[in-house]
Amino acid sequence: MPRRAVFLDRDGVINAYIHHPEFGTVDSPATAAEFSILPRAGQAIVRLSQMDFLVLVVSNQPGIAKRRFTVSHLNAMTHKMSGLVRAAGGRIDSVYYCCHHPDAKLPLYRKECDCRKPKPGLLRSAIQEWNIDVSASFMVGDGVSDILAGQAVGSTTLFVSSRKCYACDELSKFNARPDFLVRDLLEAAEVIQCLENGDVSLTEKFSFGNCLTR
Repeated sequence: MPRRAVFLDRDGVINAYIHHPEFGTVDSPATAAEFSILPRAGQAIVRLSQMDFLVLVVSNQPGIAKRRFTVSHLNAMTHKMSGLVRAAGGRIDSVYYCCHHPDAKLPLYRKECDCRKPKPGLLRSAIQEWNIDVSASFMVGDGVSDILAGQAVGSTTLFVSSRKCYACDELSKFNARPDFLVRDLLEAAEVIQCLENGDVSLTEKFSFGNCLTR
């Protein structure tokens, strides 16, 4: 029997970005020491697990290709992420990374692949491996590429954002129209739970279409 899943982007959804004030930049963590789970993210994953969804992380991680960190660093961050989620009472069923980049410094990872979002290869691998009903599944992410990948496989999409107008403009520019716009992963879980319970009216305020008409 097909299963249902919630696909989660990693950085900015499960864990915090790292701010480098000396350079004025924001980037993904490069070590386990830099990796910290976002407030309410563990609670959100617990709720998704309780609703009997598979929780699958699908994330572009080109840091190896760019020589920002090594495979060992990525494995250590994944181990820490899974441990922090377990400590909160939830679970991550599987993790899918794309480590490629067309401008990679390491030739092994320099390619135009089918798995780097917005292409849906990561999601399709998970769908095949877990026999997932995508029409009953969800993609949660904080990037245009996440929404486009979710749309490509036919899942319901939730965009994590502070609801600033520039985010809506950026999404519209790329014809990436998420079904819902939420503040964080816990709010995404709450919207999914409302849909599960048939409380569609409660999700109207999170509709991306409503955001555009405000």
